[in-house]
Amino acid sequence: MTLTDRRAGAAPPRLVTPRPPAGRTRSRARSATVRALGPVALLALWWVASATGLLTPDVLASPPQVVDAIVELWGNGQLSQALAASLTRSGLGLALGLVTGLTLGITTGFTRLGDELLDSSLQTLRTIPFLSLVPLFMVWFGINETAKILLIAVATTFPMYVSTSSGVRTTDPKLVEAMRSFGMSRLGIVREVVVPGALPSLLAGLRLSMTLSVIALIAAEEINATAGIGYLMTQAQSYARTDILAVCILVYGLLGLLADAVVRLLERVLMPWRRAVPGGTR
Repeated sequence: MTLTDRRAGAAPPRLVTPRPPAGRTRSRARSATVRALGPVALLALWWVASATGLLTPDVLASPPQVVDAIVELWGNGQLSQALAASLTRSGLGLALGLVTGLTLGITTGFTRLGDELLDSSLQTLRTIPFLSLVPLFMVWFGINETAKILLIAVATTFPMYVSTSSGVRTTDPKLVEAMRSFGMSRLGIVREVVVPGALPSLLAGLRLSMTLSVIALIAAEEINATAGIGYLMTQAQSYARTDILAVCILVYGLLGLLADAVVRLLERVLMPWRRAVPGGTR
């Protein structure tokens, strides 16, 4: 209100009682339906393009041909064997990378000496693309499983390291000092205070590492693999089987989707308070 309005005797504006925004609840079925719209639309577009001849089989097989290829590969056992080999490589490399990244992240984030000794070197190594290490790993470890697993481990170590180190550094120092004053050991502080406080960062690092484990798996299986999804792709490429190539690509995509779903489930179990978001739309 201006000074002129006050002199003219204008009524003051009415105050409105603030109300919190009403939460909108969404059922799980509706949420799943909305999430499925994108993939279903892509599948429909692919089907129409194949049916109208815009996509020929020598470019990309049609969805029915891909389904037939899945039935064929699963029936003769090739798909199940390839999945077992790829999941074993990815799982071992991911586990090794997570343990290494978690250990290094806690060391550099919790101790000044560890930070001064290790962080600069690890940050330098982090900038090296892991794909550039493929020829070097072949020279060092040959073309056996060791090179493949270690390549996945290297790719997954640094996302976990960065997230862990950042999360540990944000731990409340007053809380750490309070635990020390009560006589808690360093290992106990890390287990009871530091790791729970850094949990959101740890899960973010886990999500990045699991995604990179699938990407690194694709690169690792190019190292003269004799089993796995990558080997199946190489064989399909030799015979121009675009249906099998599409199956392998879909499998890699589903593995990445499964990894993301696992992290989402862990977030729900370990951090149930994060389910509530503004507006209640989750």
